[in-house]
Amino acid sequence: MKQAKTNAMRLLDREGILYDVWTYENNDGKIDGVSVAKKIGKDPKTVYKTLVTKGSSGTIYVFVIPVEAELDLKKAAKAAQEKKVELLPVHEIEKHTGYVRGGCSPIGMKKQYATFIDETALQLKKIIVSAGKIGMQIELCVDDLQKMTGAKLVDLVKEKEKEKDGHN
Repeated sequence: MKQAKTNAMRLLDREGILYDVWTYENNDGKIDGVSVAKKIGKDPKTVYKTLVTKGSSGTIYVFVIPVEAELDLKKAAKAAQEKKVELLPVHEIEKHTGYVRGGCSPIGMKKQYATFIDETALQLKKIIVSAGKIGMQIELCVDDLQKMTGAKLVDLVKEKEKEKDGHN
């Protein structure tokens, strides 16, 4: 059965970038990144989620981080050179990106937003991100994702040890 291509996949094809497609069943409603990693049989450390934020200036930013991690909003604001960034309310995601929550790809949004990928991606050759549709993921080289999004690689996630110690 031939799979319908998503906008992200069409853009990758146009640039001649190789990628693998992973599909998963989503009837159970479990579309969080850790569940998706299990469903496609991949290490959660290689699966990244796309988070869309708005800075205090009103500018939209995209952050791509490991599914098990939590975005450190202070680090995100620093990366974006904003006083503060906040996650975009779910009902605004589609309006700004063209994608729905759980199916938001960093590639092929309505506009090209400043994009940041967590530096942990540097330890991997390939990472998995949403293909732009719930139930579909794409695996591609980190360099290719960076090329397609113009992303900067920076430290973006909360450090678990510090949280346990009560230090920030």
